[in-house]
Amino acid sequence: MAVITTYLPIVVGIALLIRLLMVGRRPKNYPPGPPTIPILGNLHLMPTKDVHLQFEKWAREYGPVYSLILGTKVMVVLSSDRAVKDLLDKKSHMYSHRQEMYVGQTLCSGDMRILMLGYTAKWRMSRKLVHALLNVSSAKSYVPYQMLENKQMLYEMITKPDEFLYNIRRYSNALTTTMVYGWRTPTYNDEKMRQLFDGFSEFAEINQTGVAALIDFFPILRCLPDFLLPARKKAKELHKKELGLYKGHWLKAKEDTLKGTITHCFCEDAVPVQKKEGFSDDEAAYIAGTLLEAGSDTTSSTLYGFVQAMLLYPEVQRKAQEEIDRVVGPDRLPTMDDEPNLQYSRAIVKESLRWMPTTIMGAVPHAVTQDDYYNGYLIPAHAAVVNNAWAINHDPVRAPEPRRFKPERHMDDKLSLADSAANPDPAKRDQFTFGAGRRICPGIHVAERSLFLGVARMLWGFNIAPKLGVDGKEIIPDQEKLTQGFVCMPEEYPATITPRDERRKGIMEEEWFAAERECLDPETKQWKQGMNWVPKLSSTKV
Repeated sequence: MAVITTYLPIVVGIALLIRLLMVGRRPKNYPPGPPTIPILGNLHLMPTKDVHLQFEKWAREYGPVYSLILGTKVMVVLSSDRAVKDLLDKKSHMYSHRQEMYVGQTLCSGDMRILMLGYTAKWRMSRKLVHALLNVSSAKSYVPYQMLENKQMLYEMITKPDEFLYNIRRYSNALTTTMVYGWRTPTYNDEKMRQLFDGFSEFAEINQTGVAALIDFFPILRCLPDFLLPARKKAKELHKKELGLYKGHWLKAKEDTLKGTITHCFCEDAVPVQKKEGFSDDEAAYIAGTLLEAGSDTTSSTLYGFVQAMLLYPEVQRKAQEEIDRVVGPDRLPTMDDEPNLQYSRAIVKESLRWMPTTIMGAVPHAVTQDDYYNGYLIPAHAAVVNNAWAINHDPVRAPEPRRFKPERHMDDKLSLADSAANPDPAKRDQFTFGAGRRICPGIHVAERSLFLGVARMLWGFNIAPKLGVDGKEIIPDQEKLTQGFVCMPEEYPATITPRDERRKGIMEEEWFAAERECLDPETKQWKQGMNWVPKLSSTKV
């Protein structure tokens, strides 16, 4: 008995050491992947920048379905259209969950961000609310809002062409705040809008740090104090600022709803649901805030990518303008009624989403709720599952010369973005930027209209050309230089945006002046009382 007592600590110590060394190993029946090392697995191989390029490289090396062992967690990466269809779409009941994201969801978001919520009753309730706002029937009702914000963007391209990124951001943000809260953002210098976009950058920065990854993948480290984990402290501070912003928006909309003075929007419908379901003001703030994030960032980033493409591929710009001139002519702006006859402009929208996917790694990974087998490999329960949008969009079989911006790829595709995503043949889906399965972006219908109006009207009214440097040479941006984070866009670049002629310039100015007179309060620049679901913004047909 004394011998057993003497050696028991040694035996236990050896067993714990063996157990520890097993962490990070890839079981033989998992999908293949890069070699692992004890404890870290593949964590040491994860790049701190341009993750999409490394994930694409691993897809070429290990196949369309491969695995990464990240400390104590498993990530399965889907890099083919067929794998996404078979798993995220066809088995969406199993593949719609989320892994625990301690830094991004718990610390930065107070466990309330819809994008990161697990497949729970709370998520399903939130999704149902959001669907009521963004389904295909409701999306058509937002066209008057889109028309007005688009006209202001065109006017600002005339008056402030060097600020074209900010003009685009205001366009997407103002449309989103109107849809969500019932008020619009009349200027980019709006403090709350600036805070929103600054928050995006800070959120991406915090979640990209190596410390954040370690805290996520090795939960034991969460016991350490904040002064040893600066990322945790920053995450808590960001959440406090973000909740203040979102809750302020929500409480104002709630007050306006109860007083009956709100312009019809998501929050107006959410107030009675809150009373029925009993969720808190903090939770309501994040439900609405998630919509604000998605609508403000992804659409503007895609349009910014489109402008860069016009600089780099001027032949595309000329071809699109020829089509627009033939169908629309020089005397009026394009409208949604023109969309069926502007197939090349529609193709530019689809190619912009393929060529510069804003959700470059499919945004937030899905997670599988139970063990599953695919092509003979085990995908273990609770594994993160990534929709590798960049690799799929740039698959040379799907898109020969994938880094070339070529709208001709989509000229025979007459489907909407949503219908294309639902195509039973994944090889015929246009792009994978909006996600898949039950987690597909619910704003896809609204985004398609915003992007079409942005593309078609900018090309109708303006020429987009490279800026000249001090040496007189054209400044050509590098299409491979992208920002980092959950949502990406090209790094900032200059451009020269000028009206195509005086006639079009005059039309764009008058369209904005007329919309401003008819629809906006002259003092606040908000929608006039009683302008809910405006049937007509000007003489232009909607």
